[in-house]
Amino acid sequence: MGSKATITLPPGQPTGQFVVTTAVEGDGPTVNRGDWVTVSYTAKDWTSGKDVQGSYDAGAKPQLYQAGIGQLVPAFDQTVVGKKVGSRVLVVAPPSAAFGSTTNQQLGVGKDDTVVFALDILQTVPQDSVVTGTMTQPPANQPQVKDNGKAAPTITIPPNTPAPSDLQTNVLIKGDGKPVQAGQSLVLQYTGVLWSNGQQFDSSWSHGGAQVLQIGTGSVIAGWDKGLVGQPVGSRVELVIPPSLGYGGQAQNGIPANSTLVFVIDILEAV
Repeated sequence: MGSKATITLPPGQPTGQFVVTTAVEGDGPTVNRGDWVTVSYTAKDWTSGKDVQGSYDAGAKPQLYQAGIGQLVPAFDQTVVGKKVGSRVLVVAPPSAAFGSTTNQQLGVGKDDTVVFALDILQTVPQDSVVTGTMTQPPANQPQVKDNGKAAPTITIPPNTPAPSDLQTNVLIKGDGKPVQAGQSLVLQYTGVLWSNGQQFDSSWSHGGAQVLQIGTGSVIAGWDKGLVGQPVGSRVELVIPPSLGYGGQAQNGIPANSTLVFVIDILEAV
């Protein structure tokens, strides 16, 4: 578990059955439907006998996805639900559970091929997860934050205080995980309000819970890229983002043009 597997195929051709068995039983939390799960895998094409590129090969990376909701092929989607973190799961996936009737040229898998996977379950993050720990309030001239447990925090804008002109980063809870790197996908809980009136305009809680976003690549507003890269996983961070690092003069849904934005963000995982 946690390193590339050696998959030895038996004589003969596959039977067409979809087989899932736990090769190594982990002792971590159980993966539930809808959890954000991280897996690494080794793969072999049973039909051709050839190795298939997996997560442990050069240039590859672990898979991060929501378990059991149909995001990926059944070989990944269904097989991890009910399994424990730290487990290695052996999966024999006929075409209907692997890549269907389409040839995957990138992996070299034919349309009628059965693929064998050794899936290593590295982490699971339920959608209602939050960062826990003793919270330190920001300075008095910064928005104050009330922890509401497994619900969106309450953010209070300081009265009669002008919005700052540059990015303000306040670490409310410092995590003990590895620092976030540019290019990683982060599992996050977040809530955003307007500095002008404290009105909430977005929250992960409004979308069912923890969300995944890529950081440090320009796929989110610049204030997030600048404020989250380098923060340890497990941290709760408040960002006060001026318009120049937010949406500038362009209005968004619920966000007027030239708005200063305030976010409280829990960094739950980085892959």
